[in-house]
Amino acid sequence: MSEHLKALEQASGGAAARQSELQHKLTRLEQWLQASGYDAVLLRRHENLAWISAGEIQARVGILSETGVLALLLLRDGRRFALAPSNEAPRMQAEELVGLGYELITGPWHAFNVADEATRLGGARVATDAPAASLPVVSLAALRAPLLPAEIARFRELGRHTADAVAHTLLALQPGVSEYEMEAWLAERLLREGIFPSVLLMAVDDRILSYKHAVARGATLQRFGMLNLCTRRWGLVVSITRFVHFGKLPTELARGFQTAALVNAALQHATRNGATAASLFETAAAAYAQAGFPGEEQLHHQGGACGYLEREWVATPGGTQQVRTPEAYAWNPSSRGGKVEDTTLAIADGTHGHIELLTPTPTLPRVHTECEGSSYVSAGVLVHS
Repeated sequence: MSEHLKALEQASGGAAARQSELQHKLTRLEQWLQASGYDAVLLRRHENLAWISAGEIQARVGILSETGVLALLLLRDGRRFALAPSNEAPRMQAEELVGLGYELITGPWHAFNVADEATRLGGARVATDAPAASLPVVSLAALRAPLLPAEIARFRELGRHTADAVAHTLLALQPGVSEYEMEAWLAERLLREGIFPSVLLMAVDDRILSYKHAVARGATLQRFGMLNLCTRRWGLVVSITRFVHFGKLPTELARGFQTAALVNAALQHATRNGATAASLFETAAAAYAQAGFPGEEQLHHQGGACGYLEREWVATPGGTQQVRTPEAYAWNPSSRGGKVEDTTLAIADGTHGHIELLTPTPTLPRVHTECEGSSYVSAGVLVHS
């Protein structure tokens, strides 16, 4: 067994837990095929390849590609095929299809067409999750929730390692470091553990105050620094943001962080089964108004559900998506330079919800905020006086 597969099974809670996950997902997909009337579905998008394979298939060559170098074809009658060109097939078979039960179909790299193969093998009605010839395109996002126990175990592992890397990097920052160096230090820690940073937003001083998504541009840290990132492993994605400030925190900036913590607590408290994207957006809007910043929710998205994408969906005024626990969430309220962002797990607990922090940084400051009798944790600012 490869080191990759060993780590995957260990993080999933063992081989039995992962096999149970694989079977459960195949059942979900087969039920979807029955209900939709399709004979087969062709999976090409990375989030669906990772999901259906319980984190085993990456099939990624181009880092920024949305689709893999391999596709999976799943038929309503239970047959399963992996489609890959001749230059990719040997590694796919040896490293990414082990024990998954797919029959490998291959052909010359210069002439292999997955849409043609899918039509030949799949029957008259074949759908796909990414454009391919004239096949109808469908979304399988709804199948990726709720999370299964093995996925939750992997989320905890990814969240812990990501948070540890962020804390170590933040504690090492000093005035004079550049945004590019901040980016490199953190990415190096993550990549050493097989964790890929899919979003890196490193910024300092006025750039944090000016832009909601401040990508690194080489500015030098003077007083205020931000590490804002998403990381990916086994297809799952976590998000986290942390800040450092050298010298006393300005009053207006401190108020921004207090507001973000208040909104974060309100959103966590409202993240319960059946809550809609629209109702959660209204929760954020009401919390900003309560803090004295009405309309702040209009300046940036507030986050939402995550899983096999950085955000599976975000809270919007007309959003119809619903919370389905257990499910991971990454809320990211912000105000006047202050921001709170962590990845959490929403778990049903009777008539109430329970929130588990997946990206804890116990060596950094924390803020506890009350909401209707419950306490919620937000990250504070590391202040060097």
